[in-house]
This record gives sequence, C-alpha cells and structure tokens, in this order.
Amino acid sequence: MRRPDRTTLALAGVLLGALALRLWGIGHGLPFSYNADEEGHFVPVAIGFFGHDLDPGYFLNPPGYTELLYAIYAVWFGGRGAVAHAYLSDPSEVFLIARATVALLGVAAVWLLYLAGARLFDRAVALLAAALAAVAFLPVFYSHLALNDVPATAPATLALLGAALVLRGGGTKAALLGGLGAGLAAGTKYTAGIVLLPLLTAVAVTARGQREPLRRVLLAPAAAACAAALAGFLLANPYALLDFEAFHAGVARQRRLTSADELAKLGLTQRNGIVYYLWSLTWGLGWVPALAALGGALRLLARDRRLALVLLPAPFLYVLYMGAQERYFGRWLLPVLPLAILLAAYAGVALARALATRAPRLAAPAAALVALALLAQGLVASLHVDRVLARPDTRGSARTWLLAHVPAGAKVVIEPFVPARWLEDPDRADPATPGGGRWRLWDTARADVDDAGRPLPHGRTRFVKVDKYERTLRPALIDAYVAQGYCWVVTGSTQFSRAYVQPREVPQALAYYAALRRRADTVARFTPYRDGATAPRFNFDWSFDYYPLAYARPGPLIVVHRLRGGVCG
Repeated sequence: MRRPDRTTLALAGVLLGALALRLWGIGHGLPFSYNADEEGHFVPVAIGFFGHDLDPGYFLNPPGYTELLYAIYAVWFGGRGAVAHAYLSDPSEVFLIARATVALLGVAAVWLLYLAGARLFDRAVALLAAALAAVAFLPVFYSHLALNDVPATAPATLALLGAALVLRGGGTKAALLGGLGAGLAAGTKYTAGIVLLPLLTAVAVTARGQREPLRRVLLAPAAAACAAALAGFLLANPYALLDFEAFHAGVARQRRLTSADELAKLGLTQRNGIVYYLWSLTWGLGWVPALAALGGALRLLARDRRLALVLLPAPFLYVLYMGAQERYFGRWLLPVLPLAILLAAYAGVALARALATRAPRLAAPAAALVALALLAQGLVASLHVDRVLARPDTRGSARTWLLAHVPAGAKVVIEPFVPARWLEDPDRADPATPGGGRWRLWDTARADVDDAGRPLPHGRTRFVKVDKYERTLRPALIDAYVAQGYCWVVTGSTQFSRAYVQPREVPQALAYYAALRRRADTVARFTPYRDGATAPRFNFDWSFDYYPLAYARPGPLIVVHRLRGGVCG
C-alpha cells in the first residue's frame, strides 16, 4: 500500500474535526427535546413504525430520514417493546442515536463534497471546500438535532459527485449515481431535489458538440438520471406512490404553510425572503466565504462557461423560489450550501495561486492566510455554539427551580416554550394531578378570542398554535388568573419577544406584559446570556441556534412571576 500523501492526511484531519464539532454538545437538553420539529416529527414517527407499516401517515416531511431511524432502532433496541420502553421511560438514548446518525451523515457529506470538488476542480479546491463545510455554522449546528436537513445533504452531495463524474466522461453510470443521490435527497427533504438540476445540466453540456448520436450521449444519460432519481425518491418515500392521495395532500399543505400570507409567523424580522437568505449566508457560511462564492461565480462565468452552467443556476433559482415564500429559515439553505462552498473554495484557491505567482516565496503564507480568512468565522461560531450546547439549558434549570419551589398541584401558567414531557410529574407513580402533570396548568392552547383579540361567541374557544399565542394575550387574562387561583406565571423570551419585534401587530400583548410586571413579583430569572452582554433582538434563527456570542448557555430568557392580589395574595 502507498503511504498517504499530505492531502489525504489533511482530509482525514478535516473529517475528524468535522466529527468532533458535530458531537460536542450533542446531548444538549436531554432528556427533553426543546426543538418542536425534533420532538414532534421524526423520532416519534420512526418509533410509530414499530406499531404499524412504514406508512408515515403524513407527508409534510418525506420519510427518508425517519425510515433510516426505524432501521437503526430495530437493530439497536431489537424490537418494538424495547424501543417503546426507552422512549417512554428515558428518551435520552433514543434521541442521542438519532442525533448521532445526523452527525455521521453530516461528516459523510463533507467527504462527498471533497470527492465532488476534486473532480470538478482539483484536490486543493476540494480540500478547502471540505474544510469550509466542516466548520460552517449552519451544517454544524443542525448536525446536533434529529432533523432531516443535514441528512438530506449527504445524498444531495452524492448527486453533485454524479454531476462531476458525468463531466469527467462517466456517462450513463455516473448519471445513475447522481440521479440516485438526487432522489434520496428529495425523499429526505423535498427541497433538496434541486440537485437534480446540476446533474441534468452536466449531461446536457457534456453531450454538446459530440459526434455520437444524440440518443446515446444525451437522451440515455438524462433518462437514466431521471429514472434513478425516481427510484431513489420512492426508495426513501414508497408511500408517495402507495398512498398517493395522502402524499399529495401533505405536499399541498406544506406549500400552503410556507406561502400563505395569513399564516405568516409573528416575529419575522425581515419581509423579503431573498434578502433574508443572502443575509443568512453571511453567518451560516460566513461573510468572507459568501463574498468569495460570489467572486468564484463571476470567475467561473469568465473562464469556464461549461462548468458555470452546471453549478450556478441551481443556487440562484433555489434562493429566488424559497425567498418568494412567506416563511424562511436559515437551515432551508442547506440543500444548496455545498454549491456555495465549492464556489468559495474555488475563488480562495485561485487567489492563493495568484499571490504565489507574484511572490513565490510567500506562497505558503498566502495560502494559509486565504484559508484562515475563509474558515475563521465558521470555526469561531461553531466552537462557540458547541460550548453553549454543552452547558445546562435554562429550561432545565427553570424546571428544577419550579419543582423545588412551586407546590405540586399548584395552578400555573406556563407559556408554550417547553415540550409536554417537561410538564410531567417526575414522580409518575403518584402524579400531582389526574392527568399525570406536576401542576394544574392554564390551557394556553385554547383561547376565547380571535387573532385580532375580538371575543368569540359566548362559551366558544378555539385552538391556538404556538406561533399565534401572543395574539391571544390581553390584560384581562391576568384578572382571570387571579380569580381562578393561577398565581404563578412563567414566561419565555422565545414567546414574549415576538410581541416586541412587531408591536403594532399585538398591542394587547404588550399591555398584558406591562400589566404582568405591575401586578406580580419576579421570583426567579434564568438567563442564557453572558454577564454584561446585550440580549440579541428576537429572530427565528438566532433565538434558537445561539449564534450570537452573547449566549453563554442554551435556552430562552425565562422569568417566573408570582401574582399578587385575591387568593394569590
């Protein structure tokens, strides 16, 4: 066997570093899952498969990652009884397995990106791209959660590798590989199917100018890619065909949730999705890499139109389409982030080589400086968030305090920023309330007013989603709390801050919090911020992924209030 060269050794170091960044702090929050999507979508659905067939029953998210978890749980736990017992008694192990799976798939995506970059450009660009993918904040943070975003990047990057192999003359076999990756990516995260576009473009540009029959050089590889993509999608999501009506309804509902004006979330800090995604690149990837990606795109247009046609349209069209929706989150950029990373690495290596040509003696320092400039922001941000995640969550600290200071069975108002398990009595053998909870809770999921605060007909109530909770608040609620003996009120910044970033939307909510401060004593406070740090303004990304350096530990700012007056006095 040949001894590995320096690039191979460097790649091994990059992959080990990527794994370390993704595993540090992976047990955050457990045994509770504080991410609503993690708690409700993938792990519980995978466990539900043990009680019936592999039909997920809903298709808001494709089940590719969920089915993978089902297979892993079947091997790890051995059967339905063992996995159900683990999930119900102490779900930490169940979630850790799911998160570790995501972390490993994230590292696999880094390796596949190296393989694709080496074939699209060269090994230097590939190694720099792998290093950038290893430390970039968005893929690192979301490798700590059992969500489908990072798992979809592994097959999506496989599709890019297929496109690279097609450009290298791989023909139908390469198209099959890339199509399979694109199908598996879409079967894990619908939007990740965008990677089929670079693959088909690679087939088209490769066929152009060849003397062989068009059927052989274009139609056959393109048909193979599409057939493999369909096969990969159905492999990950077989009930899209077996239960097509439910699949169509789920996709249509997902479309409505992201595009309907009336469902826009309270707390959105920007109104233009395209601008939001471009801004997300500046921290999810980094300012320097984002600008380098732009420079790489321009350089590619000038020097290699063929490769530019393969790599540039997909991210442009993706951001244009996703930015036109009414909801947008940084993690939704992940399907096209590998393309941006390749462009940034291409520009970085080109700059380093240009500097080396002008000053050969400074070649090594110039290359190191360019690499440092591209990697620094992502590495600092990822190390910061790993350190934050490894510390106790404010929600865990608040729960410990409440268990010690609020009597079992007491009437409590807790804003909807914690999962249902958080409210359960730890002494399940003798629960404090008939429902098994520790305290008697005000039902924050029901309201007798509409979103504008207008009363509903007498005696009627409606269900209230978490993102519309602030719209139901008004000062009169505090009178109702006191009259019914709900003397403890627990608020969290991931809820109440939404009112402060859009005060005109919910003036009654602002009046409610002002009245709460006047009529209650603050008896406990749990902050996630460093001493002396300024709390960042609410944002659906930064308030949940802890990117700002102001964070010292995970969780929202939590305030426990004790009402005065009436029975509460």
